Amino acid sequence: MATTFDRTTLDTGMLRIEPMTPAVGAEILDIDLGDANIADSIPQIRAALLKHGVIFFRDQDLTQEQHIAFARHFGELEVHPATPKDQPNPEVLRISHGPNSRGQENYWHSDVTWREEPSLGSILYAREVPDCGGDTLFANMHLAYERLSEQMQRFCEGLTAVHDISRVFAKRLGKTPEDLHDKFPPMRHPVIRTHPETGERAIYVNTAFTSHIEGLSSAESRWLLDHLYATAKDAELQCRFRWRPGSIAFWDNRVCQHLAVSDYFPARRMMERVTIAGDRPYFEA
Repeated sequence: MATTFDRTTLDTGMLRIEPMTPAVGAEILDIDLGDANIADSIPQIRAALLKHGVIFFRDQDLTQEQHIAFARHFGELEVHPATPKDQPNPEVLRISHGPNSRGQENYWHSDVTWREEPSLGSILYAREVPDCGGDTLFANMHLAYERLSEQMQRFCEGLTAVHDISRVFAKRLGKTPEDLHDKFPPMRHPVIRTHPETGERAIYVNTAFTSHIEGLSSAESRWLLDHLYATAKDAELQCRFRWRPGSIAFWDNRVCQHLAVSDYFPARRMMERVTIAGDRPYFEA
């Protein structure tokens, strides 16, 4: 059942890389993402992303335009429906919490799985962070799949789940589910997806946007989803990133889930995210 893909064969060139954990995450050292010649390093950065699932950069000093330009090296960019329509750079989603707003992203999820073609990856830039707290956790959902029994793997590989934007954004945007479904109807994706670049299989349901699994009763769907959600909580599949101003996390939404720890209220935490468009999830038998 397991893929034969070998992460160690990926060429990360001359990048200085420090893995965060054996399972997921690595910090790339001594690099300026705003450098005029950053394009020369993109193939190695992409290889590092595929190898580690999420990569981190410290001490960056980027304008929004430079943030966008770096992200464009990896594909077309998305505009999130929560972005204000009059914003100068619509590709940038600001995620800000402080004394009047508790953090709301403190659950395991993969970004925008409610899209027909969910994102390839997200690049999150820390503009302002609390003195303590506000870390983000990442989990490797390929390894989560690998830890399922062979019987459970086979069962899940034949299933399809429904992902619904309204589960999170109806309340946040002040819209009814019907209003959101006019533009973003619920989407059907495989419970186990195949990574289009590595061939690895990963669990592809999440607490934020997955509503149910087709073909199962409500009770069966809820039991199985709860079982699959819980796999992200395994500390041996995770890394934890402590933010500083100017830090960047770039994660692969096709294989990773993340959780933003909301333990810093009433301190302020302001981040900016640019998201790279992906393709439609599939399972390759």
